[in-house]
Amino acid sequence: MKTSTHRIAIPSILEIGKGNIKNVGNLIKKALFKKVLICFGEGIEELFGASIRESLKEVNIEISKSEIISNINFEEISLKAFEISNDVEALIGVGGGKAIDAVKYMSFLKKLPFISIPTSTSNDGFSSQGASLLVNGRRMSLSAKTPYGIIIDIDIIKGAPEKFIFSGIGDLVSNITALYDWKFEEENGKVIIDDFATMISKKAVNSFVRTEFKSIKDDLFLKELVESLTLNGISMEIAGDSSPASGAEHLISHALDKFIETPQLHGIQVGIATYIMSKVQNHRFERISKVLTETGFFEYVKTLKMKKEDFKKAIDMAPSIKSNRYTYIHVEENRILAKKIIDEDEILNNVLI
Repeated sequence: MKTSTHRIAIPSILEIGKGNIKNVGNLIKKALFKKVLICFGEGIEELFGASIRESLKEVNIEISKSEIISNINFEEISLKAFEISNDVEALIGVGGGKAIDAVKYMSFLKKLPFISIPTSTSNDGFSSQGASLLVNGRRMSLSAKTPYGIIIDIDIIKGAPEKFIFSGIGDLVSNITALYDWKFEEENGKVIIDDFATMISKKAVNSFVRTEFKSIKDDLFLKELVESLTLNGISMEIAGDSSPASGAEHLISHALDKFIETPQLHGIQVGIATYIMSKVQNHRFERISKVLTETGFFEYVKTLKMKKEDFKKAIDMAPSIKSNRYTYIHVEENRILAKKIIDEDEILNNVLI
């Protein structure tokens, strides 16, 4: 068991606000970078490339090269990393999950700082140290690097398709069941939980679920969402692994990824799995149900025609995803109960087919 203290990496630059995309240069100039490489997600450069380039030019930061990230194959990303010029001092990733994950891993391989500029908040990947890449055609989470800087423009997050906001909501509420799983592992003598990481993760989700809103596009709601997802990344860095924000519900989502031809967004799958696991744990399912109902998450999921049988298959597969863990889903009677809940729960009968 881990009992030693450890050093943690946290972002030196953290800017969340309106209009930040036009001010990237000023926001990072204190780091004294002279030359950077920028990676954009597909379609992102056309939207924001000119603004970012102009802001960097204004503070005399040279752009070595611009890359478009069109896929996240491990081999291709690794090759891109070692093609980076030796005079590049930092990497900037702009876009959704793919672009951020790619840059995160490239910066890890090259031992360079990177600036994370997400254009949507579908999960907490923009702030975490793990990178989700394709290895032999399947998504795998690889060790990478915590961002040196995180810059978020609320106006851009607001303009992204609502499905990304719903995905971020699903990923964030999963802290509730993930922390209960982590406590369960400690009670069964498998781990020693980190109390500080637990506190950060709890504060993140509780601050978010108590936020009043009229629309998920409200500035305050989006600010709470992105700040809480950022805290998730820090809680995982403190813990040294993903446990404060990832439990059985994430294992179910990873299992779905293995056999569904076209998986849904990670946070969408996680959100449904979180609701299922909260009922299994008999822990705060009223709160989770309230958030997922009032934000419109469940109504959105209903349009996707996700299948009960897929979730039941994923529940049986989930323990094998991380056999070194011991969450509620690793106990056979809980898997039986989870599948029973899928068949009988009123909400799930409404949103799954």
